[in-house]
Amino acid sequence: MHENGLQNEIDRLKSQLEDNKKMLETSDEEMKVLVTEEITGLEAQIKALEDSVSAMSGDFTSTSEEFDPENSINPNKAILEIRAGTGGNEAALFAADLYRMYIRYGEKVSWHFEESSKTTAEMGGIKTVSAEIKGKNVYTLLQKESGVHRVQRVPTTESSGRIHTSTATVAVLPIVNPITVEIKREDLDEQFYRSGGKGGQNVNKVSTAVRLKHNPTGLVVECQEARTQLKNREKAMEILRARLYQIMLEEQVESISDLRSGQVGTGERSEKIRTYNYPQDRITDHRIKKSFGNIQKVMDGELDKILKTLQE
Repeated sequence: MHENGLQNEIDRLKSQLEDNKKMLETSDEEMKVLVTEEITGLEAQIKALEDSVSAMSGDFTSTSEEFDPENSINPNKAILEIRAGTGGNEAALFAADLYRMYIRYGEKVSWHFEESSKTTAEMGGIKTVSAEIKGKNVYTLLQKESGVHRVQRVPTTESSGRIHTSTATVAVLPIVNPITVEIKREDLDEQFYRSGGKGGQNVNKVSTAVRLKHNPTGLVVECQEARTQLKNREKAMEILRARLYQIMLEEQVESISDLRSGQVGTGERSEKIRTYNYPQDRITDHRIKKSFGNIQKVMDGELDKILKTLQE
């Protein structure tokens, strides 16, 4: 939805708001309660849309003359994205375990996690989750976690005791300076919808959730955890810039215009980087060909040894 489309939606909601105010004058007491509740929701939605129009009236981004990766990122911020891979419910449970592992490690080093979106699966697993992390050297420490993580263990649902192999994909993206990545307004499709996440009734009554699609590449980003549409939109833009930046690095190109939908993947490394073997109580990082013991401590956030070894 471009700026004109947003203004049309604002006009439509204002007309509906006026109709409700007129109805309030002639309604009985029971109906007045319902109408008043609807008026409150409409006013909140109009304000959110007007904030978005205001944000869009300025420059989206500008672009630098040169693509300079060294000066484009903040080492103390990162976006963490985890997706369940092959393995059904067990893969979703493993994705949830990995997310918990990073959160527990973050608690030990005073990092702050702020979720942007999360899709849950059955049995408490996670299909996808995206979160921004802030803290000292967070991107520097976690950037090598990107890739496919594999787990070998007996699922809780397996009655015969067979070992299953499942995977989850981790992507750690930098927070990119807006001047580094130019996103043209006409290349974006925006949708606003009612969030199904946390936030209570206010979130569900007002279209605060945001979905952005970058048409030249086909990338889609959603954000729904914040209470306001403007905040969700800012977060979604931040994630979109990060993913485009990562793809630009991998494709070794200097501008988004060099990326095309048919060539763009997810921006995540596809190779298997680590295996978590529960029966043998062993974690193996395949890039450095080194193994670590005591899986449970690692999954509880004791990542220092692995991260330090990777840094070295």
